[in-house]
Amino acid sequence: MKLTIRDLPQTAQTRPLRLAKPTIDLDTAPYAILVLRMSLGVLFLAHGLLKLLVFTLPGTAQFFASVGLPGFMAYLVVPMEIGGGLLLIAGLYTRWVALALFPILLVATFTVHGANGWQFSNKGGGWEFPAFFAIATIVQFLLGDGAYAVGSLWSRRR
Repeated sequence: MKLTIRDLPQTAQTRPLRLAKPTIDLDTAPYAILVLRMSLGVLFLAHGLLKLLVFTLPGTAQFFASVGLPGFMAYLVVPMEIGGGLLLIAGLYTRWVALALFPILLVATFTVHGANGWQFSNKGGGWEFPAFFAIATIVQFLLGDGAYAVGSLWSRRR
């Protein structure tokens, strides 16, 4: 099924607008949402595991303190990134997990990377990647589970 915009309401000053091609292919959209969900899940999982296994929790807490954040936040952020990444990969509570992870990326964008300029290749990493990452979590929240989500399977059985 393809979703198209047919006619917009007419007013005295406008005429109907038509799109020549479908705007959303509902047959493939769930798979596009799946790709976004899996990508976000892998990214969150990788960032959380990096903080846990490479930098260690005390090291991450020390880094947080060095950029003006409370050090104890590392002990909250790391499990949120790992658990949130796993939940996104599985497709459980997708919308709410994406929304819960959004503030982490806002803080990373403005506090950690904001002063480093736009490009992520800048020293200390610029804010382009975390900003895009944050926007992608909002898009995931708006779109929902997508294909092959455990949460969707559970809701169908009820």
